[in-house]
Amino acid sequence: MPTVDVVDLHSKKVGTVDLPQAVFGCEPRASLVHEAVVMQRACERQGTASTLRRGEVSGSGKKPWKQKHTGRARAGSVRSPVWRHGGSVFGPKPRSYAYTMPKKKYRAALQSALSAKLIDGKVIVVSDFALEQPKTKLLAKALDQFGLGETALLVAADTQVAMLQAARNLSSVKVVSADQLNVYDVVRAGVVVIHERELARVTEVWS
Repeated sequence: MPTVDVVDLHSKKVGTVDLPQAVFGCEPRASLVHEAVVMQRACERQGTASTLRRGEVSGSGKKPWKQKHTGRARAGSVRSPVWRHGGSVFGPKPRSYAYTMPKKKYRAALQSALSAKLIDGKVIVVSDFALEQPKTKLLAKALDQFGLGETALLVAADTQVAMLQAARNLSSVKVVSADQLNVYDVVRAGVVVIHERELARVTEVWS
């Protein structure tokens, strides 16, 4: 069972904690993590691109000129795709790119992502996220003491209102609850910072 140090907001060690083997002690599977990230990115696509078919562009339906004896190529419509201002043939239409992968498979991908972060020493457990005031400056100062220097993913409870408000203006910090953890955010974050009280919830949801 993996063991990590528990630190406070001043980056001082206040104890140790055993991380659940089922979530943080798995063998990383890069292919599974990649599949989950591709799925999440596909679900985020808007799919709003749209082109007009030949029946949707403006123009007469009349035959431009007679079929024969004009010396010109045959033509049946000014809305033909081969004409300027004509309709599109295979252009995009609004659609959804979303798809899903099996829940067990996605859970295994998240476990792999978290285990890989732990192996790299990029998982920090904090005893408390309590701030004196809900100010961005205070949270940024606290995170700087960890020496992160990169993007951070904070796993905290929704009840920590002060910390949630303080993190709003930090573009390099994202706050999620245990049940909102996802593979893309874990992979994208340089460091995963978890509130000690949320470890039980993380285990409950993702083990």
